[in-house]
Amino acid sequence: MAIVPHPRAPIHTPTTPFTGRRWPSRVYPGDLAQIAWVRSDLAADLARLAGLSKETGEDIVLCASEMFANACNHSRSGQDPEGRVIRTLHMPTATTVQVAIVDDGIRVDAIEPKGPKIPHQRTPEDWEEAERGRGLLLIHHLAERWGSHSVLDFPFCDGLGTVIWAEFALGGGRS
Repeated sequence: MAIVPHPRAPIHTPTTPFTGRRWPSRVYPGDLAQIAWVRSDLAADLARLAGLSKETGEDIVLCASEMFANACNHSRSGQDPEGRVIRTLHMPTATTVQVAIVDDGIRVDAIEPKGPKIPHQRTPEDWEEAERGRGLLLIHHLAERWGSHSVLDFPFCDGLGTVIWAEFALGGGRS
């Protein structure tokens, strides 16, 4: 009897996408120094998803890191030493991946509470000079859809936290 080597199974076999798939939520300290951790965890979570193009995976990770940075910079998540940011990941359809970031709410020093918005009032010259404010514009161009809403949809709960989300087509890529 001859000994024939058997092919080794890949360490990470791709999993089939399906509607309703959810990955465990991840909680991070509201500190910009954690962005590398956020990016690494998200890339690892996405690595086993069959049909996800490399470009789309990179877009998801980039957009999530921008959303995380906004949560740290513009909410209590980054202001409070105990501040936290939650990252969720799920598939609303079998061909769509949604990443979301949940912050701890409006900063106590906020002059005017407002949700995430692209600064449309900027002129082309303003954009050339601006050192900040391109993150949401980047998300707007890379994601199929994106948006934000309050953690709780009750008028008396405004300011308790914001969810910002972005959706990506599974097989898509940069055009």
